[in-house]
Amino acid sequence: MTPEGVRSLVERAAASWVKGDANAFASLFAPDGEFVVPGQRWVGVAAIEKVAAEFAKTKAQVSIKIRRIITDRQQAVVEWQWEEIENGTGKHTQADDVIVIDFADGQVKRWREYIDDKTPLRK
Repeated sequence: MTPEGVRSLVERAAASWVKGDANAFASLFAPDGEFVVPGQRWVGVAAIEKVAAEFAKTKAQVSIKIRRIITDRQQAVVEWQWEEIENGTGKHTQADDVIVIDFADGQVKRWREYIDDKTPLRK
């Protein structure tokens, strides 16, 4: 993928989380794509859409600031800052997140997140 194509995909992914649009996020993945966060893994568009929809139901607000995107042919590394507010409790969480993405035919083959909610940037 071109650097511009990668940036566009990452921006669409961020927007889908902010809007709570599970279908938009899942549509970025190949049919056998993987979504991996610490301790959990989902494979396939339907599984990814389901977990994203479940997440969206529990969050009143999500904001994402993309800090940087590094591309190398069919892979990218993204650093973004994530903030969320939980429905019901109002709990505010902030995390720095590094995402390693592998692409195939313009779709996400593997999305692997490394989340740090202990020492996030506060800018």
